[in-house]
Amino acid sequence: MSGLSLAVAPRSHPEPPAAAASSGPGKRPQQQQQQQQAVMGGVMGSLRVIELQLVAFIMVFSASGLVPLIDLLFPALATLYVAVLSRLAFPAHRGAGSAESAGDEEIFRGRGWFRGYVVVGTTVGLFLPLAYVLGGFARGDDHAVRSATPHLFLLSCQILTENVVGGLGIFSPPVRALVPMLYTVRRVFVVIDWVHDVWINKALPATATATANLQDVGWMWFGRSLAVANLVYFSVNLLVFLIPQFLPRAFEMYFKQRDGAETVAKAAEDKQAAKDNVRASTEDAGRTGKDHAPASKPDHSKKTE
Repeated sequence: MSGLSLAVAPRSHPEPPAAAASSGPGKRPQQQQQQQQAVMGGVMGSLRVIELQLVAFIMVFSASGLVPLIDLLFPALATLYVAVLSRLAFPAHRGAGSAESAGDEEIFRGRGWFRGYVVVGTTVGLFLPLAYVLGGFARGDDHAVRSATPHLFLLSCQILTENVVGGLGIFSPPVRALVPMLYTVRRVFVVIDWVHDVWINKALPATATATANLQDVGWMWFGRSLAVANLVYFSVNLLVFLIPQFLPRAFEMYFKQRDGAETVAKAAEDKQAAKDNVRASTEDAGRTGKDHAPASKPDHSKKTE
């Protein structure tokens, strides 16, 4: 979806048509059952490995008191808004012409450069900030922990929401595209606060600047560089990737699915209307034949006496 969810959660792909066609009729129920078991196993495995870890992070961050109230409420409000849009504005279209209408088809399929872009974003946005927070706990740097925790909290909620929305397969492409956009817009402002904290509000003590430990100086500049890197990356991600590329492709896919569903529905209606016309014509022909059938002639072979 936005990139980060692609890096932390692999997607399962359906069986190719050639493989499905080669299987006989007797093997299809067994293969379908095996596929369902494999899908359920993959979903449960992904849930245990990814979602439960993210839920643990979210619970820890929420209970730590380091996340502002507005950021705690944002995931709930965003989820409610997405659910309303999915129900009223952009419902998922399913049909024979849109078999992969909901969550089976990826909105954006990047090449090698995109995978590198995703790896950089995952490292800069998730792994390094997590290491920064853990290092802040180890060093007793409450300022560093408080500055970076809201970003990690929102990013964990974003990845969890993207995996759930994309894995359920009941949400349309615009709704799936809206999830990373909402979270990224909010996190840009959160990262701006992070940059302000580490560049303006945090500095080495004036009395210890000359004799400061090299590790303290390196730690301070690591936090500053990490905050700026996150601001640059996610600003570019929003302005260069999500808005001009990701969102238009989502709407294009949605309109194609809607047109395909309407075409399939129209074809089904025309086919049913043709059957009704044939049936009506047959019945009319039967009634006409009965009405025009010659009446039986009386038998004059016997003469009355």
